This record gives sequence, C-alpha cells and structure tokens, in this order.
Amino acid sequence: MDTKLQRMKELAEMLTRASRAYYQEDRELMSNYSYDKLYDELEDLERETGIVLAGSPTQKVGYESVEELPKERHEQPMLSLDKTKEAAALAAFVGEQKALLSWKLDGLTVVLTYREGRLFKAVTRGNGEVGEVITNNARVFENIPLSIPYRGELILRGEAVISYSDFVKINEEIEDVDAKYKNPRNLCSGSVRQLNNQITAARHVKFFAFTLVKTEGTDFKNSRAEQLSWLRGQGFQTVEYREVTGATVQETVEWFAERIQDYDIPSDGLVAIYDDIAYGRSLGTTAKFPRDSMAFKWKDEVRSTHLTEIEWSPSRTGLINPVAIFEPVELEGTTVSRASVHNLSIMKALELGLGDEIQVYKANMIIPQIAENLTRSGKMEIPSACPVCGGPTKIRRVNDVETLYCTNEECQAKKIKGFTLFVSRNALNIDGLSEMTLEKFIGRGFIREFADIFELERYREEIVAMEGFGEKSYENLIAGIDKARKTTLPRLLYALGIPNVGVANAKMLCKAFDWDLDRIRRAETEELATIDGIGEVIGRSIADYFASEKNAAVLDRLLKEVTVEKPKTDMAEQIFAGVNFVITGSVHHYANRNELKALIEEKGGKVTGSVTSKTNYLINNDTESGSSKNKKAKELGIPIISEETFIQMLR
Repeated sequence: MDTKLQRMKELAEMLTRASRAYYQEDRELMSNYSYDKLYDELEDLERETGIVLAGSPTQKVGYESVEELPKERHEQPMLSLDKTKEAAALAAFVGEQKALLSWKLDGLTVVLTYREGRLFKAVTRGNGEVGEVITNNARVFENIPLSIPYRGELILRGEAVISYSDFVKINEEIEDVDAKYKNPRNLCSGSVRQLNNQITAARHVKFFAFTLVKTEGTDFKNSRAEQLSWLRGQGFQTVEYREVTGATVQETVEWFAERIQDYDIPSDGLVAIYDDIAYGRSLGTTAKFPRDSMAFKWKDEVRSTHLTEIEWSPSRTGLINPVAIFEPVELEGTTVSRASVHNLSIMKALELGLGDEIQVYKANMIIPQIAENLTRSGKMEIPSACPVCGGPTKIRRVNDVETLYCTNEECQAKKIKGFTLFVSRNALNIDGLSEMTLEKFIGRGFIREFADIFELERYREEIVAMEGFGEKSYENLIAGIDKARKTTLPRLLYALGIPNVGVANAKMLCKAFDWDLDRIRRAETEELATIDGIGEVIGRSIADYFASEKNAAVLDRLLKEVTVEKPKTDMAEQIFAGVNFVITGSVHHYANRNELKALIEEKGGKVTGSVTSKTNYLINNDTESGSSKNKKAKELGIPIISEETFIQMLR
C-alpha cells in the first residue's frame, strides 16, 4: 500500500505541474498522450485503493489563470466531461436515447451573457467556478453578434478558437512575441486574454456555441437540437453536430474521423449529449462530471519505428529545439518521419537515444508526437555548439523546464526578422520564403547571409525532400528568387534592414543621391542629415551601417547576385515636386494606397501620414466624411480631393 500511495503522490505532482504549465503558462511539460496515460494510471490506483489524496488532479476541473483580468464566479459551475476512447463505450452511454454528437473543439471555453439584445458580458471558463472577464476582447471576435433579436437575458457557452490556416499565417507574421506559438490553442488562449483588444482583433478568433445555459419564455420542445437551432437564428455559429442513437454512434464517429484531417478548426475529439433536456437534467452530476454528456477522445493510431537522428532547430530567440527524425511510418493515412520533442526536459524524460525503438502517433490525429520510447538508451549528446553559427550553447532551466540556447548574439538564426524583412513585399518581394521556411533553411545551414538566398539551388535535393516541399514548391521558390534578381535601389536599401530606414526614407535617400549607391555608401552623417526627411539620427544610422566592414562585405557579395535597375527620370514628369499629399480611406482605381503613394513619389511628390499646415492635398474618396483628417483639412483650408480629381491632375 505504501508503494501505491507514494506512486499516487508522484503522479498527482507531475500531473498538477503539467496542467499548470499548459493552462496557465502556455507551455508543455509532456505530450497529451503521456498526460492521459499518467492520469489513467492515477485513476486506476484511486479506484484500487479507495483513496483519493487531497489536491488530486482527478478531483479538479481546471486551473485559475494568472493573467491580470477581473475575476467573476459563474452562475452555474462548469464541470469537465467524463471521457472514453472506445466508440463502444460511447454507444453504451447513448443507449436508446437520441443524442447530439459534435466536435470537441480545442480552444478556450467562454460564457457569454446577453441582456436587452446586447452582449453584456464574456467570461472564460477559468477553474470551472471562477473565470476571467474578457468582454472587451469578445466584442472583436470575428463572428460574435454584438446585438441579437432576443431581448431577455441569455447565457450560453461556446469555444473560442483559431483555425489552423489562421494559426499558420499569424505565426509567420506576429512580431510581438519572443517565440512562435506551438499550437492554435496556445495562440487562442493568449489572444482571448489580451489586455489590449486590438491584438485580439488581429488574430481572427472565432466563437462556436455549444450549450444554451439560460433563457426565459422560449419553448425549445425539450430538445438540445432545438436550442442550437434557435441560437443559429439569433446569429451565432454553433458547433457542427449529427444526431445519433446507440446503434448509429460507430458509423457517425467514423464519419467525423474521416473529416478530421481536413477540418480547419482544432478538435481533440467528440462530445455526445442527450437531446432530451429533462432526461439529461434528471441524471444530475458526479463530483466532477455531468451525467448527461460524455467526451470521446480519438483512439490514437500508434506505430513503432526507430529514431535515426535528433535535428537541433534554432529559432530567432536563440532557443534550439530538438526534433526527432525517425524511419518513416504510415499514420492516419499519411507518411510521417519527424516530430517535435519540444524541449530537453521531455527529451530526457523519454531517455531518447539514436537507434531506439519508439512509438509515434498523431495528437488529435494531426500533429506527430512520440508516445513512448521502448528501449530508452539515453544515448543522446546535447550539442555544445549551435548548428547554425557554431557558437557555444547553454542549458537554461526555467519553471522546471530545461531548454537549450545559442549564446552567440550574432547567430544568423537570431536574425530571422532581418531575413524576413529582406524577402518581404516592399523589399526583394520573394514569394515562397515565409518566415517558417526561412527558419528551416537557416536551421539547416542553407542561409547564413542575404546572398545565400540566391544560391539555394545548391540544396535542391535536400529542399525537395523536406516536409511541406516537393518539386513544384521548389520550382516556384526558385522562380520567385530569380524574379527578385532584378530590383530597384529603394527596395534594396529597405531590404538591408538599416536601422530607422523605412520605405519612404529609402526613396528620399535615392533621390538625394541621384540613385547612385556608391555615393550613398560613402556619405558622411553631416551630408545625410541635410536631406529633407532624414535628419541627424537617421543619417548617423545610415553612415554607421555602411562604415561597417562586415556590412560592406555582405552587400558586396549580394550585389554579385542582383541587378539594381535605375529609374528613368524625366524632370518634365516631376509634376508633384514640392507637393505634399495625405491619403486616407479606401481607394478604387489603385490596388491599394501604397500603389497610389508610389505613383505620387514617382512624380516628385511626398506622402505623409497626418494632415498639417504643410499638406497641400488630402485624398479621400469620401470627401464629405466627418473623419478626423477631413475635419483637420477643413480647419486648415486644405483641399479634400477624390481619386477622380487626382487622376485629372495627372493629365
């Protein structure tokens, strides 16, 4: 008995630590597979011994968040669901009743309250009894109705989620985090709990209703399906479901399983709930679970294989992540050969070594993970040098998690933002080189400086064989690189990432030096500071950049790969010389405001962001709007013109 009690204490401590890390700190100490395995072991021991220790994770329903948002107690406690991985057990639960079988979405549960037809309050699940008030953020979810036809008090629950496709885009573009988010749930959790809802609004959070908690004076005919139909009529998107009986559960589970691979919303299983509301309520609850519903988690398809390599993948923060490379296996209909190990703590816990027999699976049938290491040799050398720059590495331990870092501040992997800027639309504009792809190429040593991008053909075989690539992707990438070999001087200067030099400053610089790069490279701070729009601070940045021997060598090598085209300047065409414009609102005759801005600058004009006494024209297609720029222009007597008027000025 003492041995079992000791094991229960160990399990409780490990699970509590892992849950706190996952729910409060958006980090992972172990895989979902490992967590479920340990949790099931603890439950079995509790049943066997009849003992439940104080603070056991099996008796908790969640963890309080550490974000500084107002806390509020839920009107009704939000219990977690009992679960199974067996379709037969789910069918037995449904029995002769009619039930709704829906996706179990993997995001953040939110409770919405509407009063007098308007969104009154939004609160996260929190620990099931007390959540965080996030009303300001919920107002900017993509699909939440801010007002509804129903005028009574309405309380409903749903899941806030970020789709896989949006997750990929946001993770490539986001600049206000030190490292990429590991999964959509972590990104959603951070987005929903922002203190500034402008950040939330930019992250495409969606809300799917799954339970109506409270309403008055509406007849739902004792049916959950009727409730969801009514919610759709109020403007809510509801979780997708199918009606089942015990006899049809198996085939319906298979129907969902076939769709999970292409389903864009993160899901970690299914949920069955009795359609008969009164019957479900009559069953009551256990200390932890409601008896009217049950969760079904995908039974993981596990395959044995052998570990062939640990790839050490550096990121822009200096963090070096271990990635397991193994003999290819078929999982859930696709071939997989690699899986993230996340950090050194997980790698050590698995006792990974080259040649080990490991078991792999796809978490939620999508993300490859290591389930178990059967041989546990532990023969794995942690690199003392960064695989990208060769600089010394250091192991850091924060909150019980060990991670490996590169200590070299000049490491190319840490300069991922610089490479991302170099290939961006306003710079060299290279299609096919996303930030994620750049990280992979840098991590493998393909790219160390800008010119290396134009020599990627040397790694053709390796790139074609990389996950997510292939012949077509490779050909498109090389075509994009070849197209970028011809560029303009403003684009090149902006692409170099000179401190304080944006697109507009780069153009001013080129004009001031008659599009002569050599003159710009030789210019002193004093000369640069006299240029309108440059000044002393930016002038010093430019001069210091070109004075660096290292930067000079990088640029010289790059100039062997690209051709800088000189613009054909005709002074007769400089019709807007000395004229200052401000552009606001949407445009109709140009692709975007940047295109209109480029045309004005090509004609000798200047475009600024705010209306001042130096502004000559404000371009706004809504000339009569009450916008702040329009008001300011009217106060200063500045003409407000439409695109049509501007086009007339060109003739």
